[in-house]
Amino acid sequence: MSIRVMSVFGTRPEAVKMAPLIKKMQAENTIENIVCVSGQHRDMLDQVLETFDLHPDYDLNIMTAGQTLTDVTTKILIGLNKVIENAKPNIILVHGDTSTAFSSALAGFYAKVPVGHVEAGLRTFSKYEPFPEEVNRTLIGDIASLHFAPTQLSKEHLINQNIKENIFVTGNTAIDALKLTIKNNYKFLNEELGSINYNKKKVIVLTAHRRENWGKPLENICDAINKITNLDDNVIVIYAIHKNPIVYDVAKEKLGNNSQVHLIEPLSLVDMHNLLSKCYMVLTDSGGLQEEVPYLGKPVLVLRNVTERPEGITAGTLKLVGTNKDVIVDETMKLLTDKQKYEQMAQARNPFGDGRASERIVEAIKFYFGYDNKVEEFL
Repeated sequence: MSIRVMSVFGTRPEAVKMAPLIKKMQAENTIENIVCVSGQHRDMLDQVLETFDLHPDYDLNIMTAGQTLTDVTTKILIGLNKVIENAKPNIILVHGDTSTAFSSALAGFYAKVPVGHVEAGLRTFSKYEPFPEEVNRTLIGDIASLHFAPTQLSKEHLINQNIKENIFVTGNTAIDALKLTIKNNYKFLNEELGSINYNKKKVIVLTAHRRENWGKPLENICDAINKITNLDDNVIVIYAIHKNPIVYDVAKEKLGNNSQVHLIEPLSLVDMHNLLSKCYMVLTDSGGLQEEVPYLGKPVLVLRNVTERPEGITAGTLKLVGTNKDVIVDETMKLLTDKQKYEQMAQARNPFGDGRASERIVEAIKFYFGYDNKVEEFL
């Protein structure tokens, strides 16, 4: 008898990290694979589905202009209730900390269907940093029956939350995804990226879009970029701007006239991953990039005050710099001018996995449902 596993996700980062796991489950005779997307992000989600040749069985298609967190949560709860009744899954998999993940876990709980949490146990212990992700993932931890923690520290966070059973340390599926997308001699779909000489220029990839950085923090980040490019004319900054006008308008006003800054639309997944592999360093407030970029051997300056991925700080692959203009400039210039400091970060051990997370998660699911699998190594 096969295990009916339904994966639910709705944003681009979730899709990227769930795709290799879904591909792994599709190859399993013991698993009947069901995919449901919320459409919390639409265009960016669809790009990833196309990249990995994923075809959802259900699409809630909830996205509307100006949607609130309440809109997202209630639409998913109502829509997924009907999907669960129809699909009758044995387990629902959710990823990370989005409102799609939390709402889907809650819908599973209401339907008394076990929930498996991929990328479980990340914590900042600061309720509003990031918002709403920190509370989302903590609540999912209380709901879930299976917890797929990327690191030992994540497992310890769950245990401290009084979660004692079915915690599996698997590594992060983000690394699995990179192994499918990074290509030698890659040619960019984006013409601007294809025109850059990555051997002669020091290319900095910037991503900045989180809610807690809206307003003055984002203005500070942009001001820092202007100063960095004034100090070093060999630097090129690639900023794939989030489509939200709260982010886009500030970036356009502050950086639009800077010839060393390329303001571009969000990239395809494969373009983005290969850009990360070619760049000099990354400045980001993203969560996922904190895991992906160290695998590629690039330093990461984190534009946040706290991170739910302290393993990277401890390992030396990440450094928290916040959103103070002067701190961002100083730390970036150190990496641009001090080769030893750069190499220390670039060559630090990646703590987030070996590219086998999906394999371990599949084995853990089979173990949970009574198959005789050897999972002791990552319990």
